[in-house]
Amino acid sequence: MKLLTFAVPCYNSAAYMSHCIDTLLTGGDEVEIILVNDGSSDDTGDIADRYAAEHPDIIRVIHQPNGGHGEGVNQGIRNATGLYYKVVDSDDWVDEEALQKVLNLLRSWAGQEKPCDMLICNYVYEHVEDNTSHTVHYHHVFPENTIFGWNDVGHWSPSEYLLMHSVFYRTALLRQCGLELPKHTFYVDNIFVYQPLPYVETMYYMDLDFYRYFIGRQDQSVNESVMVKRVDQQVRVTKIMLRCCDVMSLRTSNRKLYRYMCRYLSMMMTISSIFLIISGEKENLKKKDELWDYLKETDSYLYRKLKYRSLSMVSNLPGYQGRKLSVGLYHLAQKIYKFN
Repeated sequence: MKLLTFAVPCYNSAAYMSHCIDTLLTGGDEVEIILVNDGSSDDTGDIADRYAAEHPDIIRVIHQPNGGHGEGVNQGIRNATGLYYKVVDSDDWVDEEALQKVLNLLRSWAGQEKPCDMLICNYVYEHVEDNTSHTVHYHHVFPENTIFGWNDVGHWSPSEYLLMHSVFYRTALLRQCGLELPKHTFYVDNIFVYQPLPYVETMYYMDLDFYRYFIGRQDQSVNESVMVKRVDQQVRVTKIMLRCCDVMSLRTSNRKLYRYMCRYLSMMMTISSIFLIISGEKENLKKKDELWDYLKETDSYLYRKLKYRSLSMVSNLPGYQGRKLSVGLYHLAQKIYKFN
């Protein structure tokens, strides 16, 4: 068995995927790299096949009709043989020295009856537009270099949510929780780091800058103008997250996980609401109200809890001036935390 499966969804990635793959290959024979060619129209498939021919014991290629990023992740989960599973986008890369340290840790867990459920490392925003970088770490959230549970988790700041970039899941846990991301939908990475959490009992945090997240391309899904155009997909993902887990059942059994998942949902509701406002279209302002009505119909208690949280309140300020202030506060947070 491999220690770690890297799934790399690739769509028209010919210009940059080699850098990503080369950093993953430094893991050697203990890693598995699954390159999912998602119906690309450029040389992505040929490049993937060439790498597989050169490294047949490490790299496998799956060619599929275009299904979107989520279906690339799904294919990785279905075909992974690694003990742990991590998604790396084809325009990102990993720190090679940090990868060796991660593999040393995973090797020590490989013989255990039930290895740790989730490993967390830092990730680094690499901003192409101003050639700066920003590291997201969890120093104040998690104890370091020890296995811990939800009761040991500290306080989360707005910049410290778990993202796809920061987590390694035990592969069997992803299959156990029935994770299946929707096809042809952007922003499904939020589902990936949310739905499995009730199944996670044990965690481990390494203070390593492992994942390098390239940000700043104009066509990138997190670019603000792109997010406005795709706001319906953001809303779709938010609705899936609202119904994929019974968050309220965790109120007494796992209080800290319950609080975190509520805060994550609050963030998703806020982001969806803000981009519906930014679009400036009357139809989207109506969709914003419909989204909150959807939550109310799904879970009235959760609706009351989220709508009047400080984060969600920002996106629910009344009237034109309230909406203007909401957008201004969002842009202020964007400058402080540089998240897109």
